[in-house]
Amino acid sequence: MTDMTTAPEQQRKVAGIRFHRVGKLYHFEFDEYPQLQMNDYVIVETARGRQMGQVVAFAPAEADARDYKSIMRMATPRDLLLKQHWEGRQQDAMDVLLGIVNQHGGYPGVKFVAALFNYDGTTLTFLYSTEDKVNLSRLWNDVSREFDAHVELRQIGPRDVAKLLGGFGACGELRCCSTFLTDFSPISIKMAKMQGISLNPSEITGMCGRLRCCLVYEYEQYVQARAKLPKRNKRIGTPHGEGKVVDVHPLQDAVTVYVGESYHLVQREDLVPLEELEALAKKAKEPCTKHGDGPCECGAKPGKTVDEVDNEDTSDESPEEGADEL
Repeated sequence: MTDMTTAPEQQRKVAGIRFHRVGKLYHFEFDEYPQLQMNDYVIVETARGRQMGQVVAFAPAEADARDYKSIMRMATPRDLLLKQHWEGRQQDAMDVLLGIVNQHGGYPGVKFVAALFNYDGTTLTFLYSTEDKVNLSRLWNDVSREFDAHVELRQIGPRDVAKLLGGFGACGELRCCSTFLTDFSPISIKMAKMQGISLNPSEITGMCGRLRCCLVYEYEQYVQARAKLPKRNKRIGTPHGEGKVVDVHPLQDAVTVYVGESYHLVQREDLVPLEELEALAKKAKEPCTKHGDGPCECGAKPGKTVDEVDNEDTSDESPEEGADEL
């Protein structure tokens, strides 16, 4: 018999391209370049002009089939040399900017972080950080006269500043944001509380002045572990007797219980939820909310009375051997 089934159509893929070593991933179509491979450099058009990026992943196109921009062309050896050349000019451009800033008398509260050329030197972007609103129109006009490239002044946040500057974190290791962290997740003080971390600012604040990115790493594990353990001050039964929970240890799957005049570390499997059991027992003794203390048929099968249920033969004996079967 001929197999009439056909192989499912291969899902369309897009190329994940990164423009900086530790940067966000952007997806582009590569239909015109089927030979594209990992680590290849390509030229693409972005909202900030023409850029060179590196292919770091291939992913299925999203189900909504939204339009993706296409890769313009593969990068040539000349493009790579141009990129290297203009990267070497970035510090010179930064020195020019700082010189003009000094001529203007400085901009209090504004920190100029870096100068970035695109691969062919046609666009020059200066990154700065500030907490206050500031007018840099005059600065932009003066800086633009010093360069043939299109000049941009772009404000970035404190986390991005730390990402660019690099360095070591409070843990003694290189900062996560400058080594592998490509996106910043929302972080709240609740995450520190859930993990039992001291709320001292020096303990939970990173070099950027914001809550540490690492607070989110184990947060879900703590949430799941705490959900299975009783909370503090809860009355609980243990092999040592009835006591009160005084501390919770999520990673040990245990709690510290105060029993009598002593403290005991008790594993979760040895705990007895006294309050829950007492609540169930109390509820079982209460009359039916529908029938009160009178005869109740709430638990009977549909169409049968309580007496019929009591008298129903529930025997599961099999027919006697040799008996006729209908």
